Amino acid sequence: MNKTAISLALAGMAALPAIGQAREINLSTTLKDYRGNEAYLAIYVTDAQGAYQRTLWVAGKKAKYYKHLRDWAQGGGSKPAEFDGLTGASVGSGETLEVAVELEDALIDAGYEIRIDSAVEDKRDNRGEIKLPLTQQATTVNGGAQGYVDSFSYHF
Repeated sequence: MNKTAISLALAGMAALPAIGQAREINLSTTLKDYRGNEAYLAIYVTDAQGAYQRTLWVAGKKAKYYKHLRDWAQGGGSKPAEFDGLTGASVGSGETLEVAVELEDALIDAGYEIRIDSAVEDKRDNRGEIKLPLTQQATTVNGGAQGYVDSFSYHF
């Protein structure tokens, strides 16, 4: 092997980690006080056009209820391969869900959004209840009048 080929191979190996770099993102979702069962939440990433890209977390373990998290489910997030290992218990009235997940650096400050769909049995389903640009800066947003999310924040 000549010196040029060796140099190119080494340069390629050095560049590989930069392509797939990820960092930990901490997500905090606090629910409003409401009457009823615990909420199911899908926290996921969409591109600038709103197309599903990746699941960050699903609160609620019974897959039969995932269809009520409509935007997430219709985007492809409800396929088990998309959320395997990213699930936990549903979240009750007034409770806070705090999770840490890995997120690719390429999604940050590139026009992507974090979204949350929410649903409670025998109550209203909320598509895209939270829509928040995915940026480098820690961000907090309050939920709307119709949904179950009181506030959502993330930081790196």
